[in-house]
Amino acid sequence: MTDNARARKLADRIQVVVAETLDRRIKDPRLGFVTITDARVTGDLREATVFYTVYGDDEERAASAAALESAKGVLRSEVGRQTGVRFTPTLAFVPDALPDNARTIEDLLDKARAKDAEVREVSTGKTYAGDADPYRKPDDEGYEEDAAEAAEATGAAGAAGRAGDTDDTDDTDDTDGAAAK
Repeated sequence: MTDNARARKLADRIQVVVAETLDRRIKDPRLGFVTITDARVTGDLREATVFYTVYGDDEERAASAAALESAKGVLRSEVGRQTGVRFTPTLAFVPDALPDNARTIEDLLDKARAKDAEVREVSTGKTYAGDADPYRKPDDEGYEEDAAEAAEATGAAGAAGRAGDTDDTDDTDDTDGAAAK
C-alpha cells in the first residue's frame, strides 16, 4: 500500500495529462466540450477514475462517453509516459454528477425564493396577533410592581414552608439529653 499523499499527487497529474491529451491529441469528432473535473486513484495505484462533464444534451453526452472509451488506450499510454510510474493505472471514465446536483439545488433554491416572496407578499400590512415583543423589560411600566408581587408571593411560600419546621422541640432523643445533663 502507498500513502494517500502519493495517490492524490498521481490523481492530480492524471487529471492534467488526460485533459491536455484530450485537447491536443484526440481528434474524435464525437468528442464534444468535455471538461475533466476530477481524478481519483486507488490506494494501490492500479486503478484511476476520471470524472468528466460534457456541455450539451444527452445525445452529445453519450457520443462523448463513447469517444472517451475508444480513446482510453491512447490516454492510458500517455499517462504512463508522462507520470513514469512502474504500473500505469487503468482508466475508468465516469460522468460527474456535480452539475446535475448543482442544477437540482438551484431549482430548490428558486422554489424557496418564490415561497419567501409569497409569504412576504401575504404578510405585507399585517400586524402581530399580540405584542410585537411579549417579554417585559425593566424599563416598562409596572415591571417593579410585578417583580415585588412575585417576590412577596415567593416569600410567603417560603415562610409557610419554614413555619412547619419551626418546632421548638429538639429532634434528639430526650433520654440522651437527660443523660448529658
